[in-house]
Amino acid sequence: MRMDYGLRQELSQKLVMTPQLRQAIAILQLSSLELVEMVEAELLENPVLEVEDNRLGEAEGEAPADSGSLDLANDYLEWVKYLDEGIDTGFVPAAEEEKSSAEFYGATMVPLHEHLEFQLHLAALNASARRAGEYLIGCIDDNGYLRVSVEEAAAALAMPAALVEEVLTLIQTFDPPGVGARDLRECLSIQARQRGIADPIVWAVIDGYLPDIAAGRLRCIANKLGCTTQDVQRAVDIIRTLDPKPGRGFGQGKQSAYILPDVTIERVGGRYVILVNDSIVPRLTINPYYRRLMREADSDARRFVEGRINAALWLMRSIEQRRQTLYNVVEAIVDLQRDFFDHGPKFLRPLTMKKVAERLGIHESTVSRATANKYAATPHGLLALRAFFSAGVQGAGGEDVAACQVKREIRELVAREDPAHPLSDQALTELLSRRGIAVSRRTVAKYREELGIPSSCKRKRY
Repeated sequence: MRMDYGLRQELSQKLVMTPQLRQAIAILQLSSLELVEMVEAELLENPVLEVEDNRLGEAEGEAPADSGSLDLANDYLEWVKYLDEGIDTGFVPAAEEEKSSAEFYGATMVPLHEHLEFQLHLAALNASARRAGEYLIGCIDDNGYLRVSVEEAAAALAMPAALVEEVLTLIQTFDPPGVGARDLRECLSIQARQRGIADPIVWAVIDGYLPDIAAGRLRCIANKLGCTTQDVQRAVDIIRTLDPKPGRGFGQGKQSAYILPDVTIERVGGRYVILVNDSIVPRLTINPYYRRLMREADSDARRFVEGRINAALWLMRSIEQRRQTLYNVVEAIVDLQRDFFDHGPKFLRPLTMKKVAERLGIHESTVSRATANKYAATPHGLLALRAFFSAGVQGAGGEDVAACQVKREIRELVAREDPAHPLSDQALTELLSRRGIAVSRRTVAKYREELGIPSSCKRKRY
């Protein structure tokens, strides 16, 4: 084989991910709130973009461009006109706009550390004890547990361990009950003491049998304590009323997060109306000054303005494309899940993104991005768009049954079981088979664990 070098021409096709295409893909998978943040950032970076107020161009009597000059500018202005007049920004009922903002923005929760420090400052303590208390509170984690030993705190503060222990005992009387404990046993003991629980079996279980409770070995505990299993069951019921994580009811100084639906689906007569809730997204337009500047400026300035206007128009087109794609995907979901919208969650059918993509003639990844991080307000509550896509199992009649429906059946069967004789996974499998749902015992066990339902031996009551 002879090796040489030379020049050759080749013709090939390839797909190039341009920056504009990557931006359109990123915009498609943003939720409404994320899109607002993205638009606000673009408003700061691109000088030709501005939020539309009252048709600024028409108010100023802007003259149309000369048809014989700057064809590119004409194309830009035609797109501006389309985006000005053709975008459906969705519809938000007036009643929704009149709702109090308190419904959407929760009050800032008091952090646990501030709550404890407030109680510490109300106590009559000297300067040393107060300093020790502030140090100990700073070492309490979000669950309410102290993460340093008394000896370590005393060494860090150069104080006697007895003083630090005394301050810790005071902190353990603060609200919430159980705060400042060093382990689960101490946390439950503090709460039981504050509630005045005097049952010796409760105290015995807390002191030495918490792992056995987690494993459901009540008979073993009863044999060791020399009492009946019913007595241990009653003690366990009391212990389960205590809070193992007393600090979790307090925030970290942040506002509560609320979900804003991206789509509203309403039943009007016999059909469903889809409303894309993007009214919170600022409506963008091109600043009239830069439109005139593109006609009047020299070549260098015009080239810069053209680049900025091109970026702005691509952004507006991407936002409009996101709205239209989202509408089309939700419309296909409504058609394919019509039984769910008509009759409720029990009639949710298995659905894949591939099926929606084939129906719309788009790629499956486009459906995935369009439904990512988005929620829909339906007649049956607020649901994530991904909730409509569910794997399924085959029913006895050959039809597909959604996995969420199987989980719902398992939850109902467990709720109606005899607590003294709970249903095993095999029993649940047989009962589901009688209802026309053919699943294996292993699948039932997996769904039960996903629902957070313990095994039958742990659910049994004596």
